[in-house]
Amino acid sequence: MMRSLWTAASGMIGQQTSLDVVANNLSNINTTGYKSQQTNFKSLIYQNLQRKSTTPTGDPKPVGAQVGLGVRVGAISSDFHQGAFGESRGQFDFAIQGEGFFRVELSDGTIGYTRNGHFVMAVDTDGGTTLTDSDGNPVLDIGGNHIHLEEGYRTDLVQIDMDGKLTYVNDEGNRYELGIQVGLSTFPNPGGLEKIAGSNYAESDASGEPTTYTAYALGSKIKSGYLEMSNVNAADEMVNMIITQRAYEMNAKAITASDEMLQQANNLRS
Repeated sequence: MMRSLWTAASGMIGQQTSLDVVANNLSNINTTGYKSQQTNFKSLIYQNLQRKSTTPTGDPKPVGAQVGLGVRVGAISSDFHQGAFGESRGQFDFAIQGEGFFRVELSDGTIGYTRNGHFVMAVDTDGGTTLTDSDGNPVLDIGGNHIHLEEGYRTDLVQIDMDGKLTYVNDEGNRYELGIQVGLSTFPNPGGLEKIAGSNYAESDASGEPTTYTAYALGSKIKSGYLEMSNVNAADEMVNMIITQRAYEMNAKAITASDEMLQQANNLRS
């Protein structure tokens, strides 16, 4: 069997994965807090066609005789550069300017990390309110507790400053802090975070353990009334899609050419 058949087949499989990544980026072009992904390839093993790379006289050749056996997907990495801010005018919509992730408690009790700051104040059974994401998952403060307000607080009078501190303006116009502060988490290797549904990430062995800071300590700011949009560049993704499609076609033609060559060899007559 010709090596080119297996080599070109590996190329088609790799380019199909690359197209899957491009399609996912384009489908999330308007997803709040989404980070684009890129496919990274690695070559497969090489076969030695001539182990002793020497001339007939025994002199060493300047180059060896090896042939590659295809490609595989080495990694699908995320680009964590900051997306553009879109004005939402939502009272509890927040965008992080700089590093860090918001923390939310998921339904299974684990912690999710997100750049999607579209939050709301949900009414609890005790009459109080809790800051949650759009799925009802509670947002956590810097101490890992739910951001909860007792009954009697008007949510329209609650504000969050650039450092994540909650303040309250009473009917007399007096402003005072509630003693609650939103924390931002960072990781030694954000690229190692595990992606889960709802624009959330989960801690993994590759990401390392999170460390939670105030926005000020990170040099970041929490901007109220804004949301961080997806950092997907539509023009770049369209170019990547065309490049991937052409590479897929070329690998398919290599398989066709190999098949025709094998057919000719089978039709040879002595």
